[in-house]
Amino acid sequence: MPGIRHTSIRAALSTVPLVVGVLATTVTPAGATTPRTDTSPLTCRGQGVDPDALIRHKTETVIHAPLHTIWKLQTDVERWPSWQAPVTTAERLDHGPLRRGSVFRWTTPAPPTPTTPATTLEITSTVEQLKRHSCIRWTGPAIGDGLRIDNGVHVWNFAKVKGGVRVSTEETHTGEQVESDVPTATRILRAGLEQWLRDLKTTAEAHAHHHQQQH
Repeated sequence: MPGIRHTSIRAALSTVPLVVGVLATTVTPAGATTPRTDTSPLTCRGQGVDPDALIRHKTETVIHAPLHTIWKLQTDVERWPSWQAPVTTAERLDHGPLRRGSVFRWTTPAPPTPTTPATTLEITSTVEQLKRHSCIRWTGPAIGDGLRIDNGVHVWNFAKVKGGVRVSTEETHTGEQVESDVPTATRILRAGLEQWLRDLKTTAEAHAHHHQQQH
């Protein structure tokens, strides 16, 4: 939820684009390749985001770095603040490699909106599914002064492609407060996810470049 990230007010394709996207995918001629920008939800071990959530966003990028580098950055939660400016603190509430059942607590600033004040969100995330070097899904609430996201569901997929790794992410937010202004909550979610991917790409590619220079 950074930047209202993992359970920040991140969020959703508006209803109309979502419907259009579904139709566009549905009417693809037989035998044609379905575009990668389809609206099918991301999953990890068969579980995805909240199918009924009004606030959702899905995006992806290709990172030109080894999968193990990207995976380590993403799963070494306590080091998130070192490369993600929107993550102000991060702590693991268990030990060892990130795995199913792991819990971590992190904070991120939330911008003011027409209905909520600027605040800092405290997010408690629980890893529900994880497959090493492949996918992660975590869930949990985000709570700040005057702002609450009852539940955020965040799914990440990692897939090797030519020259690097395609990192895809999708997140939903639910809660009466954020659902009172879905367009604003969705814009904030979108901005948070896009920045997370940019930060991950920049950091992973810098690590990869440094490693190449050493060898």
